[in-house]
Amino acid sequence: MGKKARSSAGIQKAQGRKIDKAALPPPPPPLSEEFGSSKVLDNPSLPGTGFKILKGHGYDDGGVADLSLLIDLEDSVQRRRRGENEYFTALKADLLPRATRGPMAKMSRREQKVSLAQLLFSEDEEAEDRGPSEVFMDFTDGDEDEKTMKHRATRLSQAKAALRLSLLLREAACASLSLSELCKRQLALKGKPGAEEALRCAEKALEIAGDGFWDGDEVAIEAEDEPELDPKYEKNATTPGLAHESTLKLLPIRVSHLCKRSALLQRGNAYAALGRQDDARQSYEEVFPLIQDEPRCARVDWERFSLYINIGNTYSRAGDFELANEQYKLAEKLGADHLEDDEGSKNDGHGMVDGSKRARAFALKKVGREEEGKAILKEVVESQIRLKLEKEKEKKKKEEEENAKASEAGS
Repeated sequence: MGKKARSSAGIQKAQGRKIDKAALPPPPPPLSEEFGSSKVLDNPSLPGTGFKILKGHGYDDGGVADLSLLIDLEDSVQRRRRGENEYFTALKADLLPRATRGPMAKMSRREQKVSLAQLLFSEDEEAEDRGPSEVFMDFTDGDEDEKTMKHRATRLSQAKAALRLSLLLREAACASLSLSELCKRQLALKGKPGAEEALRCAEKALEIAGDGFWDGDEVAIEAEDEPELDPKYEKNATTPGLAHESTLKLLPIRVSHLCKRSALLQRGNAYAALGRQDDARQSYEEVFPLIQDEPRCARVDWERFSLYINIGNTYSRAGDFELANEQYKLAEKLGADHLEDDEGSKNDGHGMVDGSKRARAFALKKVGREEEGKAILKEVVESQIRLKLEKEKEKKKKEEEENAKASEAGS
């Protein structure tokens, strides 16, 4: 037992450290109830039909619950690890992990987590990878303008900042996702010359998401501007992965699965950039068991679409159009399902169908069937022009209806 405070100042300080349990928020939910976005909603969380479950009842939440699991704004993991009293005592005394230097020093742990989410998940208007598709394309051809290269370099720097902040906050899931983003953005900036470094980041992301142990110092190297690997470095893997049995007492296995889905896809892209098409295909295929029980909705179907197209492209690069086209057909079927279902997402359906046709056209060109490819690309362009005109027509009609209502209200 410690000494009792005797002075009035000491008594006041001791009183200030006490936690009012009645004022505490509810405890974290049981792990058995944390399903993330795999849980279908009875009602739509956002207006529109894009989140309707295909060929079933209910609605997708747009990935909101998954994001909550990954960022963990409520600090459920820390609260389970420390216990409520110890956690809130540490929170009140500012003893929880956070950045204490630099521009974020005055921000709370929660505010820093919000900033981390913005670094990882926000998309700006100029981002080339903006949109739901994760199809790998080698953006670098040596002819990029200075503005484009500067933007790609900024995106890469943001991913490194996210990794540094993740490690400071001791948020392993965010560290894994940051490494996956580093892989993706390395490829966008450097192409094949950066593929080895990109692959290394993806492998470390998978290590964090796995059931073994990982080395924080080894991971932190990737956040440096110019990572330098020491060939004599002795790995000291002591931090349990997201799927380790000790970690699974604090968070659901879904967190590991979400991180693996991202890392496996990006690892496949790095392999593809290196010309290792068989390895790329295997990495992509490892994602399917992780999403087989996910609902049929536009959000997850774009993930499936990206995998099918990426797998098809590995066959295309190897000169096998027939095997490539089998994958493109599977991707196209995903989009067709949305178009055929009354409550399917029509915009997403058209996007998947056109994306599949575009991939098929480029694959035909690779095997010397250019005229067939040109005909398909013409079909895609005509489809997109038609859709654009329809959207403009719908927008104009909506504006006219709103103006008419406003006129009636004013008369």
